[in-house]
Amino acid sequence: MNADEIEALFTRGDGEYMFARWQRPIVPVVFGVADGTLSVVKGAVEAVVALAGHEMAETDPELGANLMVFFFSDWDELLAVPKLDAMIPDLGPLVARLQAGQANQYRSLRFEASGAIKAAFVFVRMDAALAETPAEVLALNQVVQVILRWSDVAFRAASPLVSVGGVVMLRPEIGALIRAGYDRTMPVAAQDPSHALRLAARMARAQEGA
Repeated sequence: MNADEIEALFTRGDGEYMFARWQRPIVPVVFGVADGTLSVVKGAVEAVVALAGHEMAETDPELGANLMVFFFSDWDELLAVPKLDAMIPDLGPLVARLQAGQANQYRSLRFEASGAIKAAFVFVRMDAALAETPAEVLALNQVVQVILRWSDVAFRAASPLVSVGGVVMLRPEIGALIRAGYDRTMPVAAQDPSHALRLAARMARAQEGA
């Protein structure tokens, strides 16, 4: 993956380059699933966090949990979640917009003063298409898309996952990019496209050392 390809993954539809990673340990909580699926989602979080070389914790001292994942069948259900409107600004209009667009997923991030990711909210409406998706694939896809602040158009053309021999896994180049983004010498947030050059250089060095 070259610098131009990396830059495209963090360049928003309005042309602005925006990169961020988590700074605090990740504390997930999952709503709306059975115990079996709960372990699958948390397993996906653990796997992606380990790939990044980041950390998890039992609780966030400020927020309690900072990665909240909701599974449900209708967007209206979000309006009944206690205090969710305090965490998601303009929740009512957002739900109306997602309903109108027949969306089946939505992700929202909150940020530290440093620009790092502070919290993430993942909403998954289990429509017919997603109901046919294996839980492992669905969970991995969602977690990958909140481990970094990707562009709002990053994965419209190609999924971050790939099927190899009937097994769905993270694309190797995306995994390498996540590891580079969490390199301790890299900033937790960046808005200058030259940051993509630094990511490419770290990926190249990691490949040479493999």
